Amino acid sequence: MSQYKAYIICTTPRSGSTLLCRLLSATAVAGKPESYFHLPSVASWTERLNLPLQQIEDDEDLLRAALTAIHKLGTGSTNTFGLRLMRMSFGFLMQKLDSLYPGLPSDRARFEAVFGRTLFIHLTRGDKVAQAVSRTKAEQTGLWHMAADGSELERLAPPQPPRYDPDQITHHIKELTEYDAAWTEWFDQEDIDPVRIKYEELSAFPSAAVAGILDRLGLDSAPAKGLVPEVAKLADETSRFWVERYKAEELAGSCFDRI
Repeated sequence: MSQYKAYIICTTPRSGSTLLCRLLSATAVAGKPESYFHLPSVASWTERLNLPLQQIEDDEDLLRAALTAIHKLGTGSTNTFGLRLMRMSFGFLMQKLDSLYPGLPSDRARFEAVFGRTLFIHLTRGDKVAQAVSRTKAEQTGLWHMAADGSELERLAPPQPPRYDPDQITHHIKELTEYDAAWTEWFDQEDIDPVRIKYEELSAFPSAAVAGILDRLGLDSAPAKGLVPEVAKLADETSRFWVERYKAEELAGSCFDRI
């Protein structure tokens, strides 16, 4: 029997979360983790997932129905619910859970009131410059994820050529660093010791990362063996050149400031 009924991948954009979600889904024992609460609107949760809840007019009833439907979707044919939660989606979701469970003592208690005993996973990326470059490039080109066979998995805008923009990269470094710090602060506030995974480790040893999560969930880790990533890396020579250029320019700027 699983020790936990649910897990939440607490993360930020371009941290390898799509890779991890698809690997966990592929085990067929750990639910179907997705960003079910991505946009700050209960209506958007139901519309994006084509949930037949539009006839519910009462806000609280709609919220409860949406949570129930999402719980079912994220559990799939397994006994464990999986969720990916970006930091920018956190505030609105907690506001809604607090409206349903105002008497509970903590955010963690509210999560567990909805999903059962929950394991929290903190997925981060050590190289913030590389993470910011990845996000900048995705925003510019419109391509966010590509399958292992080279086909597009997710495109959010028409194709455009990438262009080196140090200001955009700097903005994302600051934002992503703040998001990670906010997660860490929240874990401390809630007395949570999350499973900590770095993108660099996940990318290098995907089966081992998934096996570790299954083990912490109290599930058989055997389904993690031999998993083949369905998501391809988007980093290319352009990405590497931007990372090297940005770090070199930052180093040069730091040296100049000390003169």
